[in-house]
Amino acid sequence: MADGQQNQEQQRIQPQAVQERSDDTAPEQPEKKAKRRVIVIAVLVLLALAGGLFYWRSTFTEDTDDAQVDGDLYQVSSRVTGQVIKVYVEDNQTVEAGKVLAEIDPKDYEVALQQAEAQLANAQASYEQATVNVPITSLSTLTETSTTSSDVQGSIAAVAQAQKQVAAAEARVEQAKANLTKADLDVQRYTPLVAKDVISKQQFDAAVATAAAQKAQYLEAQSSLVAQQEAVRQSQQKLIQSQASAAQAAKNGPQQVKVQEARATAAAAEVKQAQARVDQAKLNLSYTKILAPVTGIVNKKNVQVGANLSIGQNLLTIVPLENLWVTANFKETQLEKMHPDQKVVIKVDALGGREYKGKVTQIGGATGSRLSLFPPENATGNYVKVVQRIPVRIDFTNLKEENKDLSLRPGYSVVPEVRIK
Repeated sequence: MADGQQNQEQQRIQPQAVQERSDDTAPEQPEKKAKRRVIVIAVLVLLALAGGLFYWRSTFTEDTDDAQVDGDLYQVSSRVTGQVIKVYVEDNQTVEAGKVLAEIDPKDYEVALQQAEAQLANAQASYEQATVNVPITSLSTLTETSTTSSDVQGSIAAVAQAQKQVAAAEARVEQAKANLTKADLDVQRYTPLVAKDVISKQQFDAAVATAAAQKAQYLEAQSSLVAQQEAVRQSQQKLIQSQASAAQAAKNGPQQVKVQEARATAAAAEVKQAQARVDQAKLNLSYTKILAPVTGIVNKKNVQVGANLSIGQNLLTIVPLENLWVTANFKETQLEKMHPDQKVVIKVDALGGREYKGKVTQIGGATGSRLSLFPPENATGNYVKVVQRIPVRIDFTNLKEENKDLSLRPGYSVVPEVRIK
């Protein structure tokens, strides 16, 4: 009976205790649930953001950490021989484009320039003389041609005149012959008459003297005819000579002018050659001052005062600070949607992740392994497929503004992000 009462008492007490405990924990359960809900929501939001960021980056951009700043390294060398008299730079010194880096003794090249200038002056004087002789030769040949033509005309006139004089001499010979015949006939008629004393001895002697005189005139006329015929022959010979001289002058005159013009042309060529030697001497003199080809930092300086330089001898290297680009080795699986002119964000590790803007310029023609010194040979042995990398050139689009402090250096590691969509 006592046990039954105790059990009833315990059953009555237990609901009351449970009710009290439930009353004590009731306010705590909603708070815990709210906290759990917030944590779950935050985790889900973070997961969604991470998933969205991963999807955005994997869909709209491609990046790689196998990339570095690249640029042309300028090897500065001597273009002339000589002894170094001054050096103006040291290793790791920043220089501007056009700055004098070193000087070579210029005395030999100054003397060579003076000699070339003297040769140029001589060539110019020869050219002036040859140029002046062209019109003189042309005028003299024209005068000679005109003179020989006049000589031909004069010779023709002389031949005609001589021929007329021959005709006159022939007429005089005929006249003298007729007079001689008459005188001889008179002597023949007077001879029997004087023997018979029909005429006086004086008349007969006069007739004989007249016949002798006519004979002398006849002989003189014949001699004059021969002389005039010889004059005709000489005039004809002179005419032939004049015609030959005129033909020669007409033929040789233009040739003489051409010869003089050729001499003038040759003299002009000599002037050009002399001018070229002067220009070369000036260039060689200017090469005695070795200038910086670009703005950059001096490295590997290997020149000192007193050194004797030879042509092509390397003096130092200039690392450029302006003409830079990025060479990024993307995996071949990243190049499907990549093409030139796509925008790029470039993050530089050495500068705390500073960002630069750029664009894709070129995609390499072969993989890096194929362009290596010893390309892999996959035709033998066991083959394992490896994802290859292709070099992609990325040019900075606003480097002057973004790199005013010239902090970029060739070789810096960068992370380019290419916007492919």
